[in-house]
Amino acid sequence: MAATGEALTPQGYIQHHLTNLSVGEGFWTWHIDSLLFSVGLGMLFLWLFYRAGKNATTGVPGKFQCFVEMIVEFVDSSVKETFHGRNPVIAPLALTIFVWIFMMNFMDMIPVDWLPALASLAGVPYLKVVPTTDVNITFSLALGVFVLIIYYSIKVKGVSGFVKELTFQPFNHWAMIPVNLLLETVTLVAKPISLALRLFGNLYAGELIFILIALMYGSNVALSALGVGLQLGWLIFHILVITLQAFIFMMLTIVYLSMAHEDH
Repeated sequence: MAATGEALTPQGYIQHHLTNLSVGEGFWTWHIDSLLFSVGLGMLFLWLFYRAGKNATTGVPGKFQCFVEMIVEFVDSSVKETFHGRNPVIAPLALTIFVWIFMMNFMDMIPVDWLPALASLAGVPYLKVVPTTDVNITFSLALGVFVLIIYYSIKVKGVSGFVKELTFQPFNHWAMIPVNLLLETVTLVAKPISLALRLFGNLYAGELIFILIALMYGSNVALSALGVGLQLGWLIFHILVITLQAFIFMMLTIVYLSMAHEDH
């Protein structure tokens, strides 16, 4: 709905819900809503897990402690099965990525009009509540992983070893250095791009489907009833999507960092 309370056309309704609250122009445009929700959910994750660790008991655990322990054990087992090096940072990093991305994805479960309507009452014209539908957020996460890949590649293999990996693989001959460098550079750069676009594409498409279903409400009784059924069905299916996307991002991060720790 518009901040002014005017009725929107279907095209305007869709455009309104896909527009970020932003300041600045051009390259220096800041998406305030994406930053607010991503940072806020990150702080909520830290507080919840800190509280769970502080209040943990060796006796019969509470429901929340059981839930946190299940997540930690799941991530820990995933790291042990996939990561073939020794690094105390990888498991906490994987846990942070999985839970944080899941929480950002989970914002898609909130009906599309609720929070924008509250924001409109407060005079805020636009509000996108799912940070992972913003390509800036997904690319920021992917670039963070990319920096770690470069860092550990150089730390484990050294600068010369990292350069040799780019220039003497897959063809171990000096004459093939230009071809190797091109292939390996493309492979390296494709890692953060694929991470960012996979997460963004799936969540953006899911949000768009929720918006399209919401357009059915109020047209007539039959369409409204159909919309309720479609939204419930898509909501149930989307729970799998948001969990799977968080898991895939986490697993690919572990795999990429495991490859960075391999010293040939």
